[in-house]
Amino acid sequence: MEFIKLQKNDIKKGLELVWEVFKEFEASEYSQQGIDEFRKFISYNDIIEKFNKGKINFWGCTSNDELIGVIATRDINHICLLFVNKKYHRRGIAKSLFEMVKNECENQDNLSKITVNSSTYAIEVYHQLGFLDIDKEQILNGIRFTPMEYLIK
Repeated sequence: MEFIKLQKNDIKKGLELVWEVFKEFEASEYSQQGIDEFRKFISYNDIIEKFNKGKINFWGCTSNDELIGVIATRDINHICLLFVNKKYHRRGIAKSLFEMVKNECENQDNLSKITVNSSTYAIEVYHQLGFLDIDKEQILNGIRFTPMEYLIK
């Protein structure tokens, strides 16, 4: 397995992976409005525009030239996507992807935390990574999430 910073030509495959994993593990927890909102959030045109402006960053994990995991951050320290192909769950891929983000954030002088709005499905994963809930579960435009943060040491 190889962990890399994704380039522009990798983003479409990354978003396809995100959508497939979302449909399999998270969509059942969302209303139709939430599913539509998430689909809109990961639209290629919107994401690539943010990517080109440096407002979103992507890292990925590949195995045999297949993209099997992605993490994306908005403004360096807010995780907005973390998805791993089902066949590769429980192999430390999410942890390694998070470590890449954490290392990037630790190199910034003014950052003290990493934030995420975790889906219900991923709360335990984030707890295992060291994130703490900072508020109760919320629903915004049909998207269910729990605000969490990780304090950078």
